[in-house]
Amino acid sequence: MDDKIRELEERRSKVLAGGGPKRVAAQHEKGKMTARERVESLLDSGSFTEIDAFVEHRCDELGMAEVEAPGEGVVIGHGTIGGRLVFVFAQDFTVIGGSLGEMHAAKICKAMDLAVKAGAPVIGINDSGGARIQEGVDALRGYGDIFYRNTLASGVVPQISVIMGPCAGGAVYSPALTDFTVMVDKTANMFITGPQVIKAVTGEDVSAEALGGATVHSTTSGVASLMFPDEASTIAGVKKLLSYLPQNNIEDAPLAPGGDDPSRACPGLKEIIPDQANKPYDIRDVIKDVFDDGDFFEIQPIYAQNIVTCFARLAGRSVGIVANQPKVLAGVLDINASDKASRFIRFCDAFNIPLVTLSDTAGYLPGVGQEHGGVIRHGAKLLYAYSEATVPKLTVILRKAYGGAYIAMCSRHLGADQVFAWPSAEIAVMGPDGAANIIFKKEIDEAADPAAARAAKIAEYKKSFANPYKAAVRGYVDDVIDPADTRNRLARALSMLLGKRETRPARKHGNIPL
Repeated sequence: MDDKIRELEERRSKVLAGGGPKRVAAQHEKGKMTARERVESLLDSGSFTEIDAFVEHRCDELGMAEVEAPGEGVVIGHGTIGGRLVFVFAQDFTVIGGSLGEMHAAKICKAMDLAVKAGAPVIGINDSGGARIQEGVDALRGYGDIFYRNTLASGVVPQISVIMGPCAGGAVYSPALTDFTVMVDKTANMFITGPQVIKAVTGEDVSAEALGGATVHSTTSGVASLMFPDEASTIAGVKKLLSYLPQNNIEDAPLAPGGDDPSRACPGLKEIIPDQANKPYDIRDVIKDVFDDGDFFEIQPIYAQNIVTCFARLAGRSVGIVANQPKVLAGVLDINASDKASRFIRFCDAFNIPLVTLSDTAGYLPGVGQEHGGVIRHGAKLLYAYSEATVPKLTVILRKAYGGAYIAMCSRHLGADQVFAWPSAEIAVMGPDGAANIIFKKEIDEAADPAAARAAKIAEYKKSFANPYKAAVRGYVDDVIDPADTRNRLARALSMLLGKRETRPARKHGNIPL
């Protein structure tokens, strides 16, 4: 038995060494941890249990029969984060560049299958040169198997992709199918076709960073949910994200009671919004004042910045917040903002996280580019996502809520359970200036002093329509509240709605306007 145990220890030591000291040193020189170091840093100390450490490839084509790949280039297993079970896989770039072959993919699939069975989040750490060319169609099959499982697990357990190196070709589609894609600045990149292929086909000369770096995907493409400057802060960010999420679609998010009184008044809110309707302010200041301890965790913070999507807590409970941002494009809705908000809403609904909407928008962004880009189709996603959601839905109209954008920002008509409005709210078909120009055009044109007549008609329209009371009279707004009472009223409404049950007509699935 001693000999057999000695053999076991030798085999395990070989696996733990990965690609060997030289390759490990090369990884460190790039400012990157090894796969095992990442897993150990992510999970609670001593909690990691590895699975399939001794799996080997079975390829003998193109010289692979002589190639050893300890652990098959990927580390999988389970452990805990904050005492809560998670499953993890981490590609090992020190072993054949972390390339994905048949058995490499089989290990990832095993981790995903176990995560669904156990009802726990799955976190994938990507750092790979792509498909293992020597394995041909077996490698491609491996990608397909992973994509299939990503889709089956969607809405069942949270899936987080962490990009800590290259992720190219077919490999990018697994992160795209998961709930959140987190990238490390400067060391992570994602693209379908790399710079060399683009150069050969189109003649364009572009670097990997400019083509698919973390900044590009965080600001321009919207592929990345979060970006951090280094691996340590990335891992800390993933841990914080998980703290807001439930383990699966059956559970509620963990309760984190603190010392922030749910009925606390927020007297400073009335000072945040300017008296002039066309002056900007930062919606994050409202979020900080209303929610627990002034703390929130923003998703896609530098993409489509005219809308804010974030997690926060209200009376210790996780909530998802969707809020127009008046300081960027006056908070109007456009193609990218609609996509960003819709995806976030659907995630929250899938995982039982109540939604709070803070509305202050003049409408949809006008322009030929928006219309030709499909703002109708993209804007409809927001209507669909809110209408489909059955979690508690709370809305506060702070200032402007005009036309279709009033409807789209979780109005009563899309199923909001409670709608509150501040006295500063203006709920109307359009803004006072435009409405006066249309409704009173003839009277203004025929007046002795058109400018004075126009100003008078605008004031008349504001008094009659640009206020929250017309909507309150119809019951579309449940109450007009003092801004200082916002936290208290939201906390009470959320407590009242915790037992909410709402069903939809039986169907296989709807057809969201993708």
